[in-house]
Parts: sequence; C-alpha cells; structure tokens
Amino acid sequence: MNKITAHAVNIRTLLNNKYTVQYYQREYNWETKQIEELIEDLTNEFNEFYKDGDRQMDVRNYGDYFLGPIILTNDNAIIDGQQRLSSLTLLLIYLNNLQKQQTSLPKVNIDNLIYSEMYGQKTFCINVTEREVCLASLFETGDYDITNEQSESVINLYNRYKDIERIFPDELKGSSLPVFIEWLIDNVSLVEIRADSEQDAHKVFVTMNDRGLRLTPTEMLKGYLLSEIDDNTIRNKANDLWKNKIVQLKEIEKDGDADFIKNWLRAQYAETIREGKKDAENKDFDIIGTTFHKWVRENKSVIGLNSSADFEKFILKNFRMYADIYIRLKDYSRKFNKDYEHVFYNADRGFTLQYQIILSAIKSDDTQDVVNKKIKMVSCFIDQFISIRIFNFKTVDYSSIKYTVFNITKMIRNKDIQELTAILKQYINNMGYTLDGIDGFYLNQFTRRYMLHILSRMTYYVEEQSGINSNFANYVNREQKNPYDIEHIWADDYTQGNHQADFSTEDEFKDFRNRFGGLLILPKDKNRSLQDMEYSKKVIKYDSENLLARTLNQNCYNNNPLFLRFMNNTQLPFKPYAQFNKAELIERQFLYKEICKKIWDVNKIDVLANS
Repeated sequence: MNKITAHAVNIRTLLNNKYTVQYYQREYNWETKQIEELIEDLTNEFNEFYKDGDRQMDVRNYGDYFLGPIILTNDNAIIDGQQRLSSLTLLLIYLNNLQKQQTSLPKVNIDNLIYSEMYGQKTFCINVTEREVCLASLFETGDYDITNEQSESVINLYNRYKDIERIFPDELKGSSLPVFIEWLIDNVSLVEIRADSEQDAHKVFVTMNDRGLRLTPTEMLKGYLLSEIDDNTIRNKANDLWKNKIVQLKEIEKDGDADFIKNWLRAQYAETIREGKKDAENKDFDIIGTTFHKWVRENKSVIGLNSSADFEKFILKNFRMYADIYIRLKDYSRKFNKDYEHVFYNADRGFTLQYQIILSAIKSDDTQDVVNKKIKMVSCFIDQFISIRIFNFKTVDYSSIKYTVFNITKMIRNKDIQELTAILKQYINNMGYTLDGIDGFYLNQFTRRYMLHILSRMTYYVEEQSGINSNFANYVNREQKNPYDIEHIWADDYTQGNHQADFSTEDEFKDFRNRFGGLLILPKDKNRSLQDMEYSKKVIKYDSENLLARTLNQNCYNNNPLFLRFMNNTQLPFKPYAQFNKAELIERQFLYKEICKKIWDVNKIDVLANS
C-alpha cells in the first residue's frame, strides 16, 4: 500500500472541491431517520455554544463538532462518505434558500460550497450527472418535479430535502441563522483520509469496517443482562429470544434495535432530562440516547433488577412484549391500518416521538385488549396534540417539544384505561389553544409542510363518511408518479372575478388567496392544468375529482344520497358555489373548521377507551 494521509478538514474546506462517485456507489439511500439524526446532532451541538445576541464573529470562540471520517483517492473519488457529503449539500442548499427568505439578516455566502459555474452550467460539489437537474432546481426554487423521475437516488435526494425543510428547527431560522451557518461550515469537521489509488482506498475502507469491530450498545446490554441470569437453560432461552427480536427489529431499519431500546427505556424508566442551557449535565433521557447499556447497569435498582429472576423477566417478558409492540407500531406507521390509523397519520407528519409516548402508557402486565386500546387512544391523542398546535402556528419539531413530550411521557406512564382517558382529555382541553385557531389558518412557509396532510384527512373523512372507497395513503404518497398537490381555488390573477372589488391591493388578494378555505387537493397534472383557469371553468372540472372538490359543484348535491345523508347527519354547512369570491371563501373556511372539529374531536378518546 502506498502512502496514506489523514487530517481533519472543516466543511468550508471540504466542500470547496469537486468529487466524483464511482458508478457502483452512486445510489443515495439515506432515509428520513438519518436526516433527523444529522439535524438533531448538529443543532443540539450548536445550541451548546450559542447564546441570545451572539453574532457571526462570536463563532470563533465556539467549540468544534466531529462528523466522522471520509475516504478519498487523491484525485477526489469518494470511496466512503458520499451519503454524508450529499446530505450536507442538501442542508446547505436548504440554508441558502432560507437566507433568500430572511432578507433582513446578514447573508453568509455558501454558494461556492454547493456548486461552481462555468459557461452557464452549474457543477455541484458531488459531480453525478443524473443528480444535477434535481439539485439545480432545489437550489433555484426549493422544489423539483419527481412525477416522471426514474432514478431512486434523485427521488431520495428530493425527499430528504423535504425532510430537512420539515425538520430544521424554527428557532434557528431567525437571528441565529447566520451564526449557525458560520459554525456549520467552519467548526464542523470530518477526517479526510486519502490514498493514492482506488485500490488502496478500498483497503483502508475494509480495515476500518471489517477488523476489530467494537460491540454495539445493544450487544453490551445483552451481555450484561444475560450475565446476571444464574440458570444456564434460562440464559440460553433468553439469549435465543433476544437474538430473534433483534433480527426482527433490524429488518425494520438498520438501527431498529437501538431505536427500540432507546424508546422503550425512555418511555418506561427515564425520570430526568437535561436542562436546556449551556453546560447542563446529561440526565436519564440524554444518557439513554447515547449509552443505554451503561445507564441500565448504573440504574438497575431503579428498573427493579435485583435478582436473577428480575433479569429473566426483564428479557423474557418485558423486552419481548415491548419489542413486539414496537414492531407493530412501525408496521402501522408504514402501512395504513384503519384500526390503528392514527399511528400512520402521526408517522406521515414525521412525528417520531410517538413511539416513546405510546410505549409509556403500556404496563408490562396489560392484556392484549388493553394494549390495543392504549395504542389507539394515545396515538389519537398525539394526532390531536399535533393538529391543535399546527392550526395555531406552533411548531412540533423535535427540538422544540422534546421537553413537552418528556413530561407527557411521565404523565401517562403505566396508567390504566380510566386514568389515561382523563389525563389525555384534560391535557387537550388545557393546551391553551383550540381548533378555533382555524379561523386564521392559511398556507405559508410553516404550514406548507402540513397542509397536504390536513386537506387529505378532510378529503378522506368526507369520502369515507359518504360511503366512497377512499384512500388517505394515496393522497399523501409523494413517491407515486402523479402525486396530489395543494390546489388554490383562486387562480393567481388579481384581475379575475370580483377580486379588485373585494381587495384594495394585489398583495391583500394574494394573502387572502392562501387562506385555508380556498384550498383543495388535486393530482399534480390536474393542478397544473387548472392553475390559471377562472373559477367558473374550474368548478366544472372539480366535478370529476375527489368529493371535497366536488362539493363546490351543484352536481354533487344531485342524486348523491349517501353524501346528502352524511351532510344532514353532521349538519356540516356544505353548499355549491356558482361564483367564489371573498365572502364565499370565508364561508368555506368556516365549513373547513367544522369538518376539522369532527375529525379532531377530543371525545374520540372516550370512544376508543370504551370500544
């Protein structure tokens, strides 16, 4: 092997270069989970140093963060690390777009870390031809049409960018944004390992990944628990069960075993969480997130592990039971199951904290019937909690509500059905916000990430209640060839209809156009074909679309007995509109609020408890 070099480089230096990826390594396959972890790690570390009022120059006194090694050849071919570098590029594109919106803030120039330009052609830092159109579109507009996209890597890039849009914490979008960007590019480093040839680089990769592998926290936890069981036969039985469940958990996702254990231990045992201030000490919640094997050993008496029999029960009963429930929850989050629909809804909105909350309510001696009820009740509660916050423009990002969720976790831990019902309903009723926030709800940068889900829920509800075979999962599936999009009932044309009489300025019209009552969902191709059309022509086209869109057309109220029965039973104020101006949009907004009150009715928790 020829000379190998290694040294730390920050992102500013690392991405101020162009890299190639060998054809057999070109797939970009990070999932939402990996993006969540990256954003969480970076933002949590930044918040260790940032204080209100800090400016860009203060970053020189901030600490550094290590993001792992990458392996390159000396001619800049990436052998290992392209997933991280690709994801960092997506993050920088997002931050650059965020800076375009925040025009009052100082701008950190990061264009050169994203692409270089020659002869009018953008070349991105990771130079893979099939990605260029997508990355250029994300850079210019923050969006890309994947309708006819064939490349899985490009579809993944687009979806991970949308994950970043959803996940990036709101508190870093204000005055701290330029400070964060400076810290990211100057204080976040990777170890760059270089070799003269691709062959040598691969040897380094093999050495780093195949030799002297350390035990994972899951393996160390298993070793400790088994060592405390006296009977060989029982120990072997516990070992077999553990291995079987770990295989099942890893089949769900790469780190499914560790994710389950963290959620389980936090749900059932964590009593403390780190204070949100600089230099605060890590507590139960935080330690479980990094070294849960060590936490269990040091807190065995708190968990109730005092004898060999306790360790046997911990694996053979508790571990098995909660692992099985977690596997079920993950399955419900991926495939729509009407009986456990709220788990799917919460997952669709990217609320990964639901697993911890649901597991906290379940006692190790609950019957299967009680477990099922608790899953339904708590997931329904979470859906209502998320919705009320969103309708009142309150974030549900991980970093913003981690402490709230931790307190909810402890509040409902191991409660019986009756207690759980009372606690969940009381919490919703005492949130300080209600669904009346819908009166002022509209489409903006914050609500855009949730609006498709909300409109899809309403469409699905109206159709299902009217006896139509509806499919919520289809409405929110962004990876199908012709996904659904948000449709504005009003075309973006101030001169159409009665808009100039209703609004004194075009800006006032544009703001009102984004109100909740003026929105629908349509397949992307229909949305595009109708977007410039005036309402009198659009409403005719709506008659062949989903039921929520059809309710604008008079034909929906003719020879449609199941819908009419639904409308009469619920007393929802549906009505057709020959014209749709300001007064009509206000009426429609009220209708939407009443539909939402049916969907997110706190009394559903009682129904599920007594089912």
